[in-house]
Amino acid sequence: MDLNSKDIQLQYQGYLNTALLWKSDAVFGMHQFQLSTIKYTVFNEVVPKNLRLGKLVERFVSMELRQDKTIKIHSENPQIQNDKITVGEMDCIFEQNSQNIHLEVVYKFYLYEENDETTEIEQWIGPNRKDSLLQKLEKLKTKQLPLLYSPHTKPFLESLNLNIEEIRQYVLFKAQLFLPWGKKQINFSLLNEACVKGFYINFLEMKRFNRCKFFIPTKKNWLMEVQTQTDWLTYKNFSFRIMPLMETKTSPMCWIKFPNGQLEKFFVVWW
Repeated sequence: MDLNSKDIQLQYQGYLNTALLWKSDAVFGMHQFQLSTIKYTVFNEVVPKNLRLGKLVERFVSMELRQDKTIKIHSENPQIQNDKITVGEMDCIFEQNSQNIHLEVVYKFYLYEENDETTEIEQWIGPNRKDSLLQKLEKLKTKQLPLLYSPHTKPFLESLNLNIEEIRQYVLFKAQLFLPWGKKQINFSLLNEACVKGFYINFLEMKRFNRCKFFIPTKKNWLMEVQTQTDWLTYKNFSFRIMPLMETKTSPMCWIKFPNGQLEKFFVVWW
């Protein structure tokens, strides 16, 4: 297995190990689709090296769906058009046990910002403060899922001999969640606590970790579990590499190795 294949397998395994952001109860009226994939399977597809993380996750979901013998995929990533102008894209249409399903796939990274005046959903934001869980849920609810019912989607469904009245909609929404440094527990009522993967800390507070070792994975390797065999950086070298990211208001995910050998994921934030 070459290095690229090894990385993809570790990314796939990290994806499989990521929990659904919510489980039984619907959030914003959206239900999660439960996949019953064997946790340790091989991802044997060739993927472009420049494939962005979101599209890579869609490949992983496709692999899971195709491994389930009860599922027959009708279409993946169909472009919905209006007079040659693309009005949207659907992630996947498939059939499971005679039930047709429209599935939208989401994989996100959110940081907890405590505020007594906001709801649980509103307290999760993107690492660079440019997006939030609330914004993504609203987009799913008002734009992505309603695309199924657009008049422009009708010809596509007819080409597959599908009746829109017989299609159920689900999301597969996975996420890695990060708490502020030093905060061990928060109240989870709607969301799944199993999604918590680490902590975040402001760059100016990093001096408390000056005896630790660090690694800065690429964006797609954010999916991975922390790897022990890697080129760990000293605090000094790590700070040197992180500084330019702080100046451009970019919050990277990093790995930390504590003096006692403990490994953890965390975000260094500029805000």
